[in-house]
Amino acid sequence: MRTCATFYRIVGYLALGVISASTQEPTPNQPATTQAAPPVSSAQQSSLPASASQIDLRLPLHPKSVRFAVIGDSGTGGSAQYEIAKEMEAYRELVGFDFVIMLGDNIYGGDSPKNFVRKFELPYKPLLDAGVKFYASLGNHDNPNERLYKLNMGGERYYTFKKNDVAFFALDSNYMDPQQLSWLEQRLRDSNAAWKICYFHHPLYNNGKHHGADVDLRSLIAPLFEKYGVNAVFSGHEHIYERLNPVHGIYYFILGNSGQLMTHDLRKSEAVEAAFDSDRSFMIVEIAGDKLYFQTISRSGQTIDSDVLQRGK
Repeated sequence: MRTCATFYRIVGYLALGVISASTQEPTPNQPATTQAAPPVSSAQQSSLPASASQIDLRLPLHPKSVRFAVIGDSGTGGSAQYEIAKEMEAYRELVGFDFVIMLGDNIYGGDSPKNFVRKFELPYKPLLDAGVKFYASLGNHDNPNERLYKLNMGGERYYTFKKNDVAFFALDSNYMDPQQLSWLEQRLRDSNAAWKICYFHHPLYNNGKHHGADVDLRSLIAPLFEKYGVNAVFSGHEHIYERLNPVHGIYYFILGNSGQLMTHDLRKSEAVEAAFDSDRSFMIVEIAGDKLYFQTISRSGQTIDSDVLQRGK
Protein backbone atom coordinates (compact mmCIF):
# COMPACT_ATOMS: atom_id res chain seq x y z
CA MET A 1 0.00 0.00 0.00
CA ARG A 2 1.27 3.46 -0.83
CA THR A 3 2.28 5.73 2.05
CA CYS A 4 1.11 9.30 2.63
CA ALA A 5 4.59 10.46 1.75
CA THR A 6 4.24 8.79 -1.63
CA PHE A 7 0.96 10.58 -2.19
CA TYR A 8 2.56 13.96 -1.59
CA ARG A 9 5.45 13.00 -3.83
CA ILE A 10 2.98 12.23 -6.64
CA VAL A 11 1.35 15.62 -6.11
CA GLY A 12 4.81 17.17 -6.37
CA TYR A 13 5.46 15.44 -9.68
CA LEU A 14 2.15 16.61 -11.06
CA ALA A 15 3.12 20.17 -10.15
CA LEU A 16 6.54 19.79 -11.74
CA GLY A 17 5.29 18.08 -14.89
CA VAL A 18 6.62 14.85 -16.34
CA ILE A 19 10.31 15.01 -17.13
CA SER A 20 11.76 13.17 -20.08
CA ALA A 21 14.52 10.69 -19.32
CA SER A 22 18.05 10.66 -20.63
CA THR A 23 20.10 7.68 -21.75
CA GLN A 24 23.38 9.52 -21.20
CA GLU A 25 25.60 8.70 -18.25
CA PRO A 26 25.10 11.36 -15.56
CA THR A 27 27.76 13.78 -14.35
CA PRO A 28 30.09 12.73 -11.48
CA ASN A 29 29.62 14.14 -7.97
CA GLN A 30 31.50 17.15 -6.68
CA PRO A 31 31.49 16.61 -2.89
CA ALA A 32 31.80 19.38 -0.32
CA THR A 33 33.66 18.94 2.97
CA THR A 34 32.52 21.76 5.21
CA GLN A 35 30.99 19.84 8.15
CA ALA A 36 32.22 17.31 10.65
CA ALA A 37 30.89 13.76 10.71
CA PRO A 38 28.77 12.73 13.71
CA PRO A 39 30.83 11.36 16.57
CA VAL A 40 31.32 7.60 16.88
CA SER A 41 31.11 6.33 20.44
CA SER A 42 33.58 3.89 21.97
CA ALA A 43 30.90 1.20 21.85
CA GLN A 44 30.51 1.79 18.12
CA GLN A 45 34.25 1.50 17.48
CA SER A 46 33.94 -2.28 17.58
CA SER A 47 31.77 -2.20 14.45
CA LEU A 48 34.21 -0.17 12.37
CA PRO A 49 36.01 -1.96 9.51
CA ALA A 50 38.66 -4.55 10.23
CA SER A 51 41.99 -4.57 8.47
CA ALA A 52 42.14 -5.88 4.92
CA SER A 53 43.61 -9.17 6.13
CA GLN A 54 40.50 -9.77 8.25
CA ILE A 55 37.91 -8.97 5.58
CA ASP A 56 35.90 -12.00 4.47
CA LEU A 57 35.79 -11.38 0.72
CA ARG A 58 33.58 -13.78 -1.26
CA LEU A 59 33.88 -12.29 -4.77
CA PRO A 60 36.27 -13.90 -7.29
CA LEU A 61 37.44 -10.57 -8.82
CA HIS A 62 37.60 -11.74 -12.41
CA PRO A 63 39.48 -9.47 -14.84
CA LYS A 64 37.27 -6.87 -16.56
CA SER A 65 34.20 -7.80 -14.52
CA VAL A 66 31.54 -5.22 -13.57
CA ARG A 67 31.74 -4.46 -9.84
CA PHE A 68 29.43 -2.20 -7.85
CA ALA A 69 27.90 -1.66 -4.41
CA VAL A 70 24.23 -1.35 -3.43
CA ILE A 71 22.70 0.77 -0.65
CA GLY A 72 19.09 1.60 0.17
CA ASP A 73 17.30 3.94 2.58
CA SER A 74 20.70 5.23 3.59
CA GLY A 75 20.46 9.00 4.05
CA THR A 76 19.82 9.43 7.78
CA GLY A 77 23.01 11.29 8.68
CA GLY A 78 23.34 9.06 11.75
CA SER A 79 26.36 7.17 12.99
CA ALA A 80 25.10 3.86 11.55
CA GLN A 81 25.16 5.35 8.04
CA TYR A 82 28.74 6.49 8.58
CA GLU A 83 29.77 3.06 9.85
CA ILE A 84 28.28 1.38 6.79
CA ALA A 85 30.15 3.90 4.63
CA LYS A 86 33.43 2.96 6.36
CA GLU A 87 32.78 -0.71 5.65
CA MET A 88 32.05 0.13 2.03
CA GLU A 89 35.38 1.92 1.68
CA ALA A 90 37.24 -0.97 3.30
CA TYR A 91 35.73 -3.38 0.77
CA ARG A 92 36.26 -0.98 -2.13
CA GLU A 93 39.98 -1.02 -1.45
CA LEU A 94 39.97 -4.78 -2.07
CA VAL A 95 37.20 -5.14 -4.64
CA GLY A 96 37.80 -1.99 -6.68
CA PHE A 97 34.11 -1.28 -7.35
CA ASP A 98 33.73 2.08 -9.06
CA PHE A 99 30.03 2.85 -8.70
CA VAL A 100 27.14 2.50 -6.27
CA ILE A 101 23.43 2.18 -7.01
CA MET A 102 21.09 3.86 -4.51
CA LEU A 103 17.62 2.40 -3.94
CA GLY A 104 15.89 5.56 -2.72
CA ASP A 105 15.37 7.53 0.49
CA ASN A 106 18.80 8.95 -0.15
CA ILE A 107 18.30 12.16 1.89
CA TYR A 108 15.86 12.07 4.80
CA GLY A 109 14.48 15.20 6.45
CA GLY A 110 15.02 17.99 3.96
CA ASP A 111 17.16 18.85 0.96
CA SER A 112 19.10 21.90 2.14
CA PRO A 113 22.82 22.07 1.28
CA LYS A 114 23.58 21.15 4.90
CA ASN A 115 21.51 17.97 4.57
CA PHE A 116 23.31 16.92 1.40
CA VAL A 117 26.67 17.44 3.07
CA ARG A 118 25.85 15.56 6.27
CA LYS A 119 23.82 12.75 4.72
CA PHE A 120 25.72 12.13 1.49
CA GLU A 121 28.94 14.03 0.88
CA LEU A 122 30.58 13.45 4.26
CA PRO A 123 29.79 9.78 4.91
CA TYR A 124 30.83 8.78 1.38
CA LYS A 125 33.73 11.23 1.05
CA PRO A 126 36.43 8.50 0.85
CA LEU A 127 34.45 6.79 -1.92
CA LEU A 128 33.83 10.06 -3.76
CA ASP A 129 37.49 11.04 -3.43
CA ALA A 130 38.39 7.66 -5.00
CA GLY A 131 36.22 8.49 -8.03
CA VAL A 132 33.28 6.24 -7.16
CA LYS A 133 30.03 7.38 -8.79
CA PHE A 134 26.61 7.12 -7.17
CA TYR A 135 23.58 6.41 -9.38
CA ALA A 136 20.42 7.20 -7.40
CA SER A 137 16.77 6.34 -7.72
CA LEU A 138 14.15 8.35 -5.83
CA GLY A 139 12.35 7.13 -2.71
CA ASN A 140 9.14 8.32 -1.10
CA HIS A 141 11.13 10.40 1.43
CA ASP A 142 13.16 12.11 -1.31
CA ASN A 143 12.32 15.48 -2.77
CA PRO A 144 11.98 15.03 -6.56
CA ASN A 145 14.26 18.05 -6.95
CA GLU A 146 17.10 15.80 -5.77
CA ARG A 147 17.35 14.75 -9.39
CA LEU A 148 18.98 18.16 -9.99
CA TYR A 149 21.66 17.54 -7.35
CA LYS A 150 24.77 15.70 -8.48
CA LEU A 151 23.62 12.29 -7.26
CA ASN A 152 24.37 11.18 -10.82
CA MET A 153 20.75 11.32 -11.95
CA GLY A 154 21.50 13.81 -14.72
CA GLY A 155 18.39 15.82 -13.80
CA GLU A 156 16.06 12.90 -14.61
CA ARG A 157 13.55 10.93 -12.57
CA TYR A 158 14.44 7.76 -14.46
CA TYR A 159 17.36 6.91 -16.71
CA THR A 160 19.57 4.12 -18.00
CA PHE A 161 23.31 3.55 -18.21
CA LYS A 162 25.56 0.69 -19.26
CA LYS A 163 28.74 -0.84 -17.86
CA ASN A 164 30.38 -3.28 -20.25
CA ASP A 165 27.62 -5.79 -21.08
CA VAL A 166 25.39 -4.85 -18.13
CA ALA A 167 22.52 -2.36 -18.62
CA PHE A 168 21.05 -0.60 -15.59
CA PHE A 169 17.59 0.97 -15.48
CA ALA A 170 16.94 3.37 -12.59
CA LEU A 171 13.19 3.91 -12.18
CA ASP A 172 10.97 6.27 -10.20
CA SER A 173 8.51 3.97 -8.44
CA ASN A 174 6.78 6.89 -6.70
CA TYR A 175 4.98 7.85 -9.89
CA MET A 176 4.88 5.19 -12.58
CA ASP A 177 3.10 7.32 -15.17
CA PRO A 178 2.37 6.20 -18.75
CA GLN A 179 5.37 8.09 -20.13
CA GLN A 180 7.77 6.28 -17.83
CA LEU A 181 6.17 2.94 -18.67
CA SER A 182 6.50 3.64 -22.39
CA TRP A 183 10.11 4.72 -21.93
CA LEU A 184 10.89 1.58 -19.90
CA GLU A 185 9.38 -0.78 -22.45
CA GLN A 186 11.24 0.88 -25.32
CA ARG A 187 14.59 0.86 -23.51
CA LEU A 188 14.23 -2.77 -22.39
CA ARG A 189 13.15 -3.85 -25.86
CA ASP A 190 16.02 -2.02 -27.56
CA SER A 191 18.73 -3.17 -25.16
CA ASN A 192 21.02 -5.93 -26.38
CA ALA A 193 22.93 -6.16 -23.07
CA ALA A 194 23.60 -9.64 -21.69
CA TRP A 195 22.43 -8.48 -18.26
CA LYS A 196 19.49 -6.17 -17.58
CA ILE A 197 19.22 -4.86 -14.03
CA CYS A 198 16.36 -2.65 -12.82
CA TYR A 199 16.36 -0.79 -9.52
CA PHE A 200 13.89 1.46 -7.74
CA HIS A 201 12.46 2.09 -4.29
CA HIS A 202 9.22 0.14 -3.75
CA PRO A 203 9.60 -3.67 -3.84
CA LEU A 204 7.34 -5.75 -6.07
CA TYR A 205 7.70 -8.74 -3.76
CA ASN A 206 8.39 -8.36 -0.06
CA ASN A 207 7.83 -10.31 3.14
CA GLY A 208 8.34 -7.39 5.51
CA LYS A 209 5.55 -6.65 7.97
CA HIS A 210 5.76 -2.87 7.86
CA HIS A 211 5.21 -2.10 4.17
CA GLY A 212 4.80 -5.34 2.25
CA ALA A 213 4.81 -5.67 -1.52
CA ASP A 214 3.60 -2.95 -3.87
CA VAL A 215 1.10 -5.05 -5.80
CA ASP A 216 -0.13 -2.17 -7.96
CA LEU A 217 3.39 -1.38 -9.12
CA ARG A 218 4.01 -5.08 -9.72
CA SER A 219 1.04 -5.28 -12.08
CA LEU A 220 2.49 -2.44 -14.16
CA ILE A 221 6.14 -3.37 -14.54
CA ALA A 222 6.66 -7.06 -13.71
CA PRO A 223 5.16 -8.14 -17.07
CA LEU A 224 7.70 -5.92 -18.84
CA PHE A 225 10.55 -7.41 -16.82
CA GLU A 226 9.44 -10.91 -17.77
CA LYS A 227 8.78 -10.07 -21.42
CA TYR A 228 12.11 -8.35 -22.08
CA GLY A 229 14.45 -10.55 -20.08
CA VAL A 230 15.32 -8.55 -16.97
CA ASN A 231 17.72 -10.62 -14.89
CA ALA A 232 17.81 -8.93 -11.47
CA VAL A 233 15.81 -6.31 -9.57
CA PHE A 234 16.93 -4.31 -6.52
CA SER A 235 14.52 -2.35 -4.28
CA GLY A 236 14.53 -0.66 -0.86
CA HIS A 237 11.70 0.85 1.24
CA GLU A 238 11.36 -2.07 3.68
CA HIS A 239 14.13 -1.49 6.24
CA ILE A 240 15.53 -5.01 6.09
CA TYR A 241 17.46 -7.25 3.69
CA GLU A 242 15.79 -10.01 1.67
CA ARG A 243 16.82 -12.27 -1.18
CA LEU A 244 13.86 -14.01 -2.73
CA ASN A 245 13.66 -17.21 -4.69
CA PRO A 246 13.59 -16.34 -8.41
CA VAL A 247 10.21 -15.23 -9.72
CA HIS A 248 9.73 -16.14 -13.40
CA GLY A 249 13.51 -16.43 -13.66
CA ILE A 250 14.19 -12.97 -12.15
CA TYR A 251 16.30 -12.48 -9.02
CA TYR A 252 14.74 -10.02 -6.54
CA PHE A 253 16.63 -8.29 -3.73
CA ILE A 254 15.29 -5.90 -1.07
CA LEU A 255 17.91 -3.76 0.67
CA GLY A 256 16.36 -0.96 2.70
CA ASN A 257 18.58 -1.05 5.78
CA SER A 258 21.74 0.86 4.88
CA GLY A 259 20.71 3.69 7.21
CA GLN A 260 17.26 2.90 8.57
CA LEU A 261 16.35 -0.37 10.30
CA MET A 262 13.11 -2.16 11.18
CA THR A 263 14.02 -4.99 13.56
CA HIS A 264 11.99 -8.21 13.69
CA ASP A 265 10.11 -7.11 10.59
CA LEU A 266 10.20 -10.35 8.62
CA ARG A 267 7.32 -12.72 8.04
CA LYS A 268 8.18 -16.38 7.57
CA SER A 269 7.86 -17.34 3.94
CA GLU A 270 9.07 -20.11 1.68
CA ALA A 271 9.66 -17.43 -0.96
CA VAL A 272 12.62 -16.05 1.02
CA GLU A 273 16.03 -17.48 0.23
CA ALA A 274 17.88 -15.33 2.79
CA ALA A 275 16.97 -12.43 5.07
CA PHE A 276 18.39 -10.12 7.75
CA ASP A 277 16.56 -7.65 9.99
CA SER A 278 18.79 -7.08 13.01
CA ASP A 279 21.29 -4.49 11.72
CA ARG A 280 22.21 -2.29 8.75
CA SER A 281 23.80 -3.72 5.63
CA PHE A 282 25.01 -3.08 2.08
CA MET A 283 25.87 -5.26 -0.90
CA ILE A 284 28.81 -5.68 -3.23
CA VAL A 285 28.16 -7.28 -6.62
CA GLU A 286 30.38 -8.62 -9.38
CA ILE A 287 29.13 -9.67 -12.81
CA ALA A 288 31.39 -11.72 -15.07
CA GLY A 289 30.12 -13.62 -18.09
CA ASP A 290 26.90 -15.43 -17.22
CA LYS A 291 27.43 -15.23 -13.45
CA LEU A 292 26.45 -12.66 -10.83
CA TYR A 293 28.40 -12.93 -7.58
CA PHE A 294 27.19 -11.00 -4.56
CA GLN A 295 27.96 -10.51 -0.90
CA THR A 296 25.76 -8.77 1.66
CA ILE A 297 27.66 -7.28 4.59
CA SER A 298 26.44 -5.95 7.93
CA ARG A 299 27.60 -2.85 9.78
CA SER A 300 29.94 -5.01 11.89
CA GLY A 301 31.57 -6.52 8.79
CA GLN A 302 29.77 -9.86 9.03
CA THR A 303 28.83 -11.54 5.75
CA ILE A 304 25.13 -12.25 6.11
CA ASP A 305 24.50 -13.62 2.61
CA SER A 306 26.54 -14.53 -0.47
CA ASP A 307 26.10 -16.67 -3.54
CA VAL A 308 26.69 -16.94 -7.27
CA LEU A 309 23.66 -16.64 -9.55
CA GLN A 310 23.49 -17.88 -13.12
CA ARG A 311 21.98 -15.77 -15.89
CA GLY A 312 18.88 -17.37 -17.32
CA LYS A 313 18.37 -19.78 -14.43
